[in-house]
Amino acid sequence: MASTHLDPSSRGPVFVVIPAYNAEARLEKVAAGVLPRVDGLVIVDDCSRDGTAAAAERLAAADPRVRVVRHAANQGVGGAVLTGYRLARELGAGVVVKMDSDDQMDPAHLPALIRPILNRQADYAKGNRFLHDHELQRMPAKRRFGNMGLSFLTKLASGYWNIFDPTNGYTAISAAVIPLLDPARIDRRFFFETSLLLELGRLRAVVQDVSIPARYQEEQSSLSEWKTLVEFPPKLVRGFFRRVVYQYFLRDFTAVSLFLVAGLAGVVFGLAWGVVKWVQGSLAGVPATTGTVMIAVLPLILGMQLLLQAAVLDIQNVPKDVITE
Repeated sequence: MASTHLDPSSRGPVFVVIPAYNAEARLEKVAAGVLPRVDGLVIVDDCSRDGTAAAAERLAAADPRVRVVRHAANQGVGGAVLTGYRLARELGAGVVVKMDSDDQMDPAHLPALIRPILNRQADYAKGNRFLHDHELQRMPAKRRFGNMGLSFLTKLASGYWNIFDPTNGYTAISAAVIPLLDPARIDRRFFFETSLLLELGRLRAVVQDVSIPARYQEEQSSLSEWKTLVEFPPKLVRGFFRRVVYQYFLRDFTAVSLFLVAGLAGVVFGLAWGVVKWVQGSLAGVPATTGTVMIAVLPLILGMQLLLQAAVLDIQNVPKDVITE
């Protein structure tokens, strides 16, 4: 019997979704570690070119809790997970965990991952590898520093200032949140986990980090650090502006909205006035007067202070009330 009853306020059966692409070598080992801990397992074969489909079917034949879905065309990790989410919910899941097929996610940590959701403390929980110093030293240096930069940009874009390690794929979600997600806003490829955080931020869902070390194997990650550096930041910058406009101007108008408008106006006016007067003075060979300089500096300083205050209030505005009961 699966160990889903970790808390008397349990939200229901726990399912695991495994997006599998060319995962023949490790899929059965991963499933063997997962099945003793859950009520159901959904394997999504994302049009693999090896024996993944056959391995998945063997698992399904041996255990009725295993369901297999095959994509006719490759849809990426995001497409596979969304397919698994929908099926797990249809099968009655209360909590859905996403685990990769590469055996880097230790199923022993699954109870800790789902506990915030079962206890109604979060709508979504994710692993954080940066809370373990020993395991952190084993993470490749390029991935470690790249993750730090992406974590900061993700905080800006999502509004979740309380989380770190945004690309961590060991996650759990309340099944009640799944129908609220807009699939059109969720990336189908390697930006999936981060785009899901942006979508959860739009819903004001509660997200919580859980300290979980990674298990690094000998294989290389399929996600290039350079590709991440090029593709992720522009998407996160766009996500930041979309969030600010939606959260502070379309859905509501708060002190943050006022500080942003006044702060931007002050900064723009100060910079524009200063540049214009500097150019005029340079062409005329006449230095700017103290008054002219102050007219540029004061709005600039006040504008920056207002923008910083807006950032402080935004950090304090992290979602705290779960959206599902």
